Amino acid sequence: MSKPIKLRKGLNIRMKGKAEKVLIPEERPGKFAVKPVDFPGVFPKMCVKPGEEVKAGTTVFYDKKNDKIKYTAPVSGIILDIIRGERRRILEVVMEARGDDYVSFGKDDPEKLDATAIKNKLLESGLWPALRQRPYHVVANPDDTPKSIFISGFDSAPLAADYDFIIDHMPEEHYLTGIKTLRRLTEGNVYLSLSTESTSNVLKKTPGVEINYFSGPHPAGNVGIQIHHIDPVNKGDIVWYVNLQDIISIGRLFNEGKYAPDKIVALAGSEVEKPRYYRTRTGASISTIIKGNILTVRRASSNNVRYISGNVLTGQKIEPDGYLGYYDSTITVIPEGNYYEFFGWITPGLNKFSLSRTFLTWLMPGKKYRLDTNMHGGERAFVVTGEYEKVLPMDIYPMQLLKSILVEDIDKMEQLGIYEVAEEDFALCEFICPSKIEIQSIIRKGLDLMAKEMS
Repeated sequence: MSKPIKLRKGLNIRMKGKAEKVLIPEERPGKFAVKPVDFPGVFPKMCVKPGEEVKAGTTVFYDKKNDKIKYTAPVSGIILDIIRGERRRILEVVMEARGDDYVSFGKDDPEKLDATAIKNKLLESGLWPALRQRPYHVVANPDDTPKSIFISGFDSAPLAADYDFIIDHMPEEHYLTGIKTLRRLTEGNVYLSLSTESTSNVLKKTPGVEINYFSGPHPAGNVGIQIHHIDPVNKGDIVWYVNLQDIISIGRLFNEGKYAPDKIVALAGSEVEKPRYYRTRTGASISTIIKGNILTVRRASSNNVRYISGNVLTGQKIEPDGYLGYYDSTITVIPEGNYYEFFGWITPGLNKFSLSRTFLTWLMPGKKYRLDTNMHGGERAFVVTGEYEKVLPMDIYPMQLLKSILVEDIDKMEQLGIYEVAEEDFALCEFICPSKIEIQSIIRKGLDLMAKEMS
């Protein structure tokens, strides 16, 4: 039975550059990458070398901690390079697309398979990483059985892709097969969360799921917020969740027997000349998508543009020839903020966005802003302000949880709700933080510590 859930806490950041609902056909780039950094807690063991040929679905690396979880090539081609960072940490496995060959995993009807057979097929194809879990916000453990599975049918983040538009331009039969597959993986419910403003009949009529409608500001679209209000995670509980477009890839695996992680992504941001939607594939180089579509921004006689795989709150900075993240459906382009502002807090701030009434823009509720990455100040004392509670619609004490993580008090972390949260749930807290603290990195540190100590 569906129920409406209205959230009052949160914040909508009104930014310029929302993608128009125009879909550009796929122009496949020459390069793709599989990035281990997209998967927190994974320690990759390489299965390929530079110069080696691969097909779409060929295993590129697996997780040392669980060798059943494989990560496969999104396209057929040749391995160009393995990019490493500090301490030889693998950052990217870069490949050049050549041809259109696929590893055949065989067609199957998920309703005729048991959970073990479905898991094995997802593991072998490399689609298992599409399934993530709370607690810890990591790739799900295939040895577990979740009490429920969640799907967020909308994204409330700034300039985020419109899932209604995306799902209406993807094969419905793959989506429905993907839903059938997920239902076989849990004895509990599969929950689909939609916005009260959703217009997609495909989503509204999804069979075999419990649909709940959410209204309110961001982070209403975060799956962690939805889990908290529908089926909370307590100690010992496991909940899985899947991105909407990954469900389509799962359905295609069973319908066609191949790993083809096709995606529709939104190119958005104030520095995009024509913000639109593009057909592409997981791990694609963004160079083809942004080509000829970025406004030239000059400050101090130099170009200052930041490319982000994901949204402005939780996305990762990438280069103009960087690669789309595994879980991302948005590419955001905004100005860099590498400048100093003299007495900025004194000015009227007619082009500044603020949660408080510091600037006169609070009198302009419909105004949209060309925001950059400037932090407008440096790190300060970490003090109790009560601001975090205004933008976090969860029944937890965010400041106390953060401090318990900093002192590594595991008992307190448990009591204060560490099992329910992920970095993205605290992104708004970081955005409005008067102390300029990197809150999301603190949350990740706490999750990693709990995973290490409690596993």
